[in-house]
Amino acid sequence: MKIFQIGAAGGVGRRLSALLSARGDQATGMHRAAAQADTIREAGAVPVVGDLIGDSVGQLAAKLSGHDAVVFSAGAHGTGRDLTTQIDGRGLEKAADAAAQAGITRFVLVSAFPEAARGDALGDGFEHYMRVKKTADVYLSRTDLDWLIVRPGTLRNEPGDGRVTAGPAIEYGDVSRDNVAAFIDAALHEPALTRTIIELTDGTTPVDEAVRQVARSTGTRS
Repeated sequence: MKIFQIGAAGGVGRRLSALLSARGDQATGMHRAAAQADTIREAGAVPVVGDLIGDSVGQLAAKLSGHDAVVFSAGAHGTGRDLTTQIDGRGLEKAADAAAQAGITRFVLVSAFPEAARGDALGDGFEHYMRVKKTADVYLSRTDLDWLIVRPGTLRNEPGDGRVTAGPAIEYGDVSRDNVAAFIDAALHEPALTRTIIELTDGTTPVDEAVRQVARSTGTRS
């Protein structure tokens, strides 16, 4: 499988590249800053220059062409309201449109858990981020793509143990970036898990089994 990663230099993206490479998949990682190319290459992906803000949908589609799936884990990461809107919001919309234009149907979005940091008084900038992420989820869910939206809990850098809790609605909690990457890796290879929103935290169920369980629970009932 050939996967195009947008956000490949990030904490989840780097881990996902390594997992994909280990199973024999081909990962391409888009980056804007030249310094990110080595990070992407060291994780096992092929770096390609791209810009969610500056590139047109057609230009993005040309980069995506020939891939089987897109994983979008890019974000502005607290750099301001405007960049949040342009990257987490409009950037996602452009990427989804580009995937459709390139003939790619499988699209995985790393979003945000609705209860994230509620009560922590993080200010209007954070609230703007949450609004933008929700609008991006809505946009993707209304496309004809074979989409999957993953909403991880509070991201942690501690090593993951490959065990999670996953479902359309679960209690809020923390999750290691290792476990998020492992879940996405497994989900990309489970075609039955599609057109649904999955919340994700650390838990007790092995990742592969968690993916199979949510695929069964969200599938069409006979």
